[in-house]
Amino acid sequence: MTAPVIPPSPSREEYARDYAAALAANGDETIFDRPEPIGLFVDWLAEALRHEPNDANAMCLSTVDAEGMPDARMVLLKDVDDRGFTFYSNAESAKGGQLAGQPRAALLFHWKTLRRQVRVRGAVEPVTAAEADAYFASRARESRIGAWASEQSRPLAARADLEDAVVRETARFGEGEVTRPPHWTGWRVVPRAVEFWRDRPFRLHDRLRFDHAGEGWTKTRLQP
Repeated sequence: MTAPVIPPSPSREEYARDYAAALAANGDETIFDRPEPIGLFVDWLAEALRHEPNDANAMCLSTVDAEGMPDARMVLLKDVDDRGFTFYSNAESAKGGQLAGQPRAALLFHWKTLRRQVRVRGAVEPVTAAEADAYFASRARESRIGAWASEQSRPLAARADLEDAVVRETARFGEGEVTRPPHWTGWRVVPRAVEFWRDRPFRLHDRLRFDHAGEGWTKTRLQP
């Protein structure tokens, strides 16, 4: 099997060509002048929502299993506030089991169009039943039925088996309200550290890390 050609490191000429774009996106020094990370993240996310072509709220969620083996997958951020970063899924999935055993996680947002990324590390706590109910009710009906039909992360003999389960659950609910399954919930990553990264020419990137200390935050500029 022939491997695809991996692009080489940019040449000096390519760096020079891209310099103007990088400077336009990330040349403002004042964007790092913030006392805390959540407000800065909200600003960056708002900009990503304007510029990224797909799923600006997508994030890589990393967890650890019972043997200490790391695991990662893409999920969608559904809320962010001073309490942390919230997402929803099946508690009986692989990620749900890992979070139950090791309630801590890391997140990574990568916005290629903006040449920026944000890393988050922290403890994980479940959302309240009221929060999970409210978000589940906002989903499309077909997605709510899918949450009942899918035994997430378990083996599937054939796609037809999943489709049959969707048909059964659709018939079971009929025209009635599709309530939240007991195994479907949400989690909030309570940030202990948040690092902002922005592209600069010749790999001399800007990095700013916020660390939670007591009731507030400290911030540190990091080498590229």
